[in-house]
Amino acid sequence: MDIKGKINEIVDKVKNDKDFANKFKSEPIKAVEGVIGVDLPDDQINKIVDGVKAKINVDGAIGKITGLFK
Repeated sequence: MDIKGKINEIVDKVKNDKDFANKFKSEPIKAVEGVIGVDLPDDQINKIVDGVKAKINVDGAIGKITGLFK
């Protein structure tokens, strides 16, 4: 499984699907399992959840910074 690819896929889904974003906020493990379609151990799912959260935070910060220069 391409973990980076799955993280990017989930980040895109969070950004573009409001219902999924709400599900990810409330139940991130179930949301991720629904996207990847595989029941993995929680420690592996948590790594993906943490990667998604980190990428969303970085992307959000970059958007705020670039917004300052418009």
